[in-house]
Amino acid sequence: MLKGTFPLRAFEALPAPIIFCTVIALLLCPKPAAEATEGKARMTPAQYLDALIKLPGLGGCEISPDGRWAAWTWYRTGPYADVYAARTDGSAPPVRLTRGADDTVFVSWTMDSRSIVVSQDHEGDERAQLFRVDLSAPLKMIPLTEPHPRFYLRGGDLHPNGRWLVYGANYDFKLEKEIEQTLVYRHDLKTGQRKLLARPQRAGAGVPELNPQGTRVLYTRCDLDPAGQQIWLVDVDGKGDHEILNFGPKVKVEASWFPDGRRVIFLAEHGSYRRLGVLDVESGQSRWLIDDPKRNIEAAFVPFGSKKAVVVEVRLARLRCSLLDPDSGVEISLPDVAGNLMPLAPIGLGRWAGEYYSSTQPAEIVSFPIDDPRPRKMTSISRVWERTALTARDFTAARDFVWHSVDGLAVHGWLYRARKPVGTIVYIHGGPTAHSEDQVNIDIQFFVFQGFNVLDPNYRGSTGYGLDFQEAIKKEGWGGLEQEDIRTGIEALIAAGIASAGKVGVTGTSYGGYSSWWAITHWPPSVVAASAPICGMTDLVVDYETTRPDLRPYSEEMMGGSPGQVPGRYHDRSPVNFVDRIRGRLLIVQGLQDPNVTPKNVSQVTAALDRRGIPYQLLAFKDEGHGIGRPKNVRVLCLRLAEFFKEAFASGSRAGSR
Repeated sequence: MLKGTFPLRAFEALPAPIIFCTVIALLLCPKPAAEATEGKARMTPAQYLDALIKLPGLGGCEISPDGRWAAWTWYRTGPYADVYAARTDGSAPPVRLTRGADDTVFVSWTMDSRSIVVSQDHEGDERAQLFRVDLSAPLKMIPLTEPHPRFYLRGGDLHPNGRWLVYGANYDFKLEKEIEQTLVYRHDLKTGQRKLLARPQRAGAGVPELNPQGTRVLYTRCDLDPAGQQIWLVDVDGKGDHEILNFGPKVKVEASWFPDGRRVIFLAEHGSYRRLGVLDVESGQSRWLIDDPKRNIEAAFVPFGSKKAVVVEVRLARLRCSLLDPDSGVEISLPDVAGNLMPLAPIGLGRWAGEYYSSTQPAEIVSFPIDDPRPRKMTSISRVWERTALTARDFTAARDFVWHSVDGLAVHGWLYRARKPVGTIVYIHGGPTAHSEDQVNIDIQFFVFQGFNVLDPNYRGSTGYGLDFQEAIKKEGWGGLEQEDIRTGIEALIAAGIASAGKVGVTGTSYGGYSSWWAITHWPPSVVAASAPICGMTDLVVDYETTRPDLRPYSEEMMGGSPGQVPGRYHDRSPVNFVDRIRGRLLIVQGLQDPNVTPKNVSQVTAALDRRGIPYQLLAFKDEGHGIGRPKNVRVLCLRLAEFFKEAFASGSRAGSR
């Protein structure tokens, strides 16, 4: 846990240009380059927004076991998300594999590399149905599970025999009852029978993983404490269920299979950092591969076709990856490239497939020589630039911005500069256990085009800055010092002359929505003149009671207990109890199918606002869940947000005052 302050030396390796918020910040903060906006000048705001919305958004890419195919989810290529595949040699354009009547996303490959498993929910309700799609028969979705299930399903691995499907579901089929725990099932696709393989005692967010040979299933348990996670193993026939990795009740462990199906690579928290190890599940012997407190390793995996593990280190929210030989211990770091490069798997002839992206490079699936992964040596697999009229010059680059919070903690975020700013928007990421990256965000790009400077802060609790920084949010729980990190970021912008008092607004989705509620209910209009929370928690007790039952332990971990255990903290950190303090403009945005932060949060807070006569605007989407993602709705939302903030800033500090 973080105590007091975070050493500034953690940020000593910041790449240029860097903006430290002191009196000299104006000298260090470069003006936006004129050439960065030349391409945009040819478009109207509506044309630019339409071009952004049509830009494919990449999610969930995975390379087939034979290394010949990449499959992924693309958002915004049609009215709904769909799954595509392409040959990793780049010899042909991507093939559309699904055309669903709702969002459809990639889940897994079959071991023969001939088919994929995909998931489809209904209007964002997250109650997903699984399908199989064969590469030889694109657009033909073969149902594997029932539509509109009464539970939330996690994962979905098809057994090599083609008959069994392994997944997790928070449902007891014997009792016909939805529960908090995610049970592990083997579903017989011929008979429909579900065999219970494992029953955790408490809810958890893990996804069960079948080994490539189809003999064993890895899964996680959080039975000992909501803050911890242990790894368990069960045979595919339901026998031999036992714990294999446990480093303490409050220690998180993550693990995945080697392709040999006998070894497991795992990450385990250890004080202020994570250690990387390997376990032989047959002998029970384990050993550490990396045990270095100076490194921030956030993921590791062993892809098919490789004897080396991919080690994913994150430094100042940037990916820095390496290849590690688990047998010899030899580790080779990939050369730094501009942007972020995530190697996924070898595809032959010394080349790998991976994801490459930055704030001026839309997420692209590429192949590259592993010994020289410079962008000019990359070959596009997904061909994203062929699907847009935009060029790299049509995007505003993210710049580093660092300030100090109330306790001296160094906080980093991304700053986007408009050419002729009319105000500033603070765009707060969700999670909070996540972080904003140097990547294309269409909301932020549109805001900059409309004349807003944008700060995208990675407040304490974010990943990407080390385990101490990530765990620091738990010291006081939600609504604590992480909100001060955001407030001091705004004050730093004002002190640097980048933002103006009375012309700063906040928005964000999920936890970003909660932070937007916190800002408008706790800070004066001189700090935050307007707020647009999207699917944000307002009453933490109501949120706990109405959210997906399998997600409640996360609230307990972050808040130090359930509402029954720490009622005062849940009350004091709920924005609904402080709406009488609102003096700025307020626009509430909600997806009406949201099972995570349910519309009950909105009904609770609007009732409180109405009782006090506090004005607000409400924008609800009946066909959206947790977040607004469908192209037609994104267009409505972006235009509304830009109009809302411009109107608020035009009135300055008088907005909403009474």
